[in-house]
Amino acid sequence: MATRGIWSILVVATALAPATWSGAASPRKFRGFCTETAFALHAACYAELEADRLVRKAVCMNVGDDEERAECFADREEQRQEEKELCDGQKLTRRRACQLLGEGRYDPDFEPALFDDPRTPTKPNPYYPLNVGYRWEYGGAGEVNTIEVLSETKLMEGGVRCIVVRDRVEVDGFTTELTNDWFATAKDGATWYCGEETAEYETFEGDDPEVAELVSIEGSFKADRDGDKAGIIFLAEPRAGDVYLEEFSLANAEDITEILSTTYAYGQDAELDRLVPQELATRFCNGDCVMTRNWSLLEPGVFERKLYARGVGVIAEVDLDADTVVQLTNCSFDPRCENLPQP
Repeated sequence: MATRGIWSILVVATALAPATWSGAASPRKFRGFCTETAFALHAACYAELEADRLVRKAVCMNVGDDEERAECFADREEQRQEEKELCDGQKLTRRRACQLLGEGRYDPDFEPALFDDPRTPTKPNPYYPLNVGYRWEYGGAGEVNTIEVLSETKLMEGGVRCIVVRDRVEVDGFTTELTNDWFATAKDGATWYCGEETAEYETFEGDDPEVAELVSIEGSFKADRDGDKAGIIFLAEPRAGDVYLEEFSLANAEDITEILSTTYAYGQDAELDRLVPQELATRFCNGDCVMTRNWSLLEPGVFERKLYARGVGVIAEVDLDADTVVQLTNCSFDPRCENLPQP
């Protein structure tokens, strides 16, 4: 969605009128930066919805067959209703997130002096190791996911240097997602998420040869560009109940994390154990694994859990609604990864 600059507009408006929020009709009470951001993005979502509706109207008007044209207009209205419900759901999800995050501006201190060279950090995060050459393999939900820390770095416009991590997802031997993620290591041990360069691919029956085709780069963002800001992928000292933003690219990439436990071990909490592979958890978790709940403010009602092991990182991702698990099947740097159970 084309909503770049909304955050800047919000900041200017509230600076001019800190006690009230000026609407079209009359001033009203200011509800907090986080909540006002949610309302601004909701208005932007509706504006884009209307623009898309008019484009689809133009498309349908140029369908020659009467029956097909009528079907096109019917599909257009159905899609509009679905998109309206999505806009409303995003607004509700953002407002609920504000109750967890608070109403302050999201403007983290992201100065180069606070970060190390990502290839030689002074205080590497034990739950998010990013040593050059480290490699993880995951399987489940019909996918094979390979992640590797490259020797490359990416410089943010503000001067922070990040390590590049290549993330590839394959289905039936074809690449469906290929992402370069950029992470920075703070001197306090926190790992920051500075952005990603995404690419999604699809294959189409009948192509000769059948080659994956680039269909989307949605979700790409870079800290310090067009109002986007870095988030934290893993805290230096996580505590149960902590809630934080992983990424801040409004209307494009808005993931949030809540720490559920920092002392997870299989068999102590039946709810947290749901769908977690027991053999995997028993091997890696000795009362010191971290479990998180993760969701996107752009996808209302979709939640997953991630399980982190000390020295290895993510060992399982659980989607309770879809009843699926993506689990670690191998890694290149820890003997505990040998002969792991397969999904």
